[in-house]
Amino acid sequence: MMSQGVPARAEALGERLRRARVPGVPWRSLLCAERELSRSARMGNSALRAHVETAQKTGVFQLKDRGLTEFPSELQKLTSNLRTIDLSNNKIDSLPPQLIGKFTLLKSLSLNNNKLTVLPDELCNLKKLETLSLNNNLLRELPSTFGQLSALKTLSLSGNQLGALPPQLCSLRHLDVVDLSKNQIRSILDTVGELQAIELNLNQNQISQISVKISCCPRLKVLRLEENCLELSMLPQSILNDSQICLLAVEGNLFEIKKLRELEGYDKYMERFTATKKKFA
Repeated sequence: MMSQGVPARAEALGERLRRARVPGVPWRSLLCAERELSRSARMGNSALRAHVETAQKTGVFQLKDRGLTEFPSELQKLTSNLRTIDLSNNKIDSLPPQLIGKFTLLKSLSLNNNKLTVLPDELCNLKKLETLSLNNNLLRELPSTFGQLSALKTLSLSGNQLGALPPQLCSLRHLDVVDLSKNQIRSILDTVGELQAIELNLNQNQISQISVKISCCPRLKVLRLEENCLELSMLPQSILNDSQICLLAVEGNLFEIKKLRELEGYDKYMERFTATKKKFA
């Protein structure tokens, strides 16, 4: 089945033209329009074939900004050699369960700016996946099997509809960077203490409560909490006193930054911040 997009739209519109009875519009004009749509369809098919042929050689399939409404079924020919798939900026609303889990060598999957509402469990069969980027979709939760993505290092879920930090993330032992900004998260629960990430971005959520367990994250160095709903009293002081965090970004909450600087433990935090800054200077 050919993927949706220009070819499918052209075929559908061509069918409507053939059935149309438009007063005052010559059939010759309709025929010319139909031929133009048919030509566009052939060009669309040709472009997709060209991308598939290139991907067979490079292991990279990139088809952005094409108005696709379906994951291209043509990629089933490439399940054993694709390492990168980028289908960002389309209109894809689902991933085919029977296909998505078969890309055994896939390391990077990007579907930013689509219309995904749910992820199939089969996605979690991608044992070599290191980067998953799903920014600006309509996701409310992750599959219960998400913790099986054992090689995952970078996860981007900015601009979705998540209401909580998914506990499945705490099973990912190699996770380095997590971006959950611009979601609908209201509180950070105790499970966060098992998170292995180095950087956690929670900017622009609705967070008003954070568990003290966030100070127990063994590798967490960067914590971004800008533009949330935090009172200073709700920010665990153990983040300053007793954590690995060396960059804490909290601008745009319900307190003045100068008040943060007055808290016990802030000097200790600044020692870590300065040491890290010197290290990368």
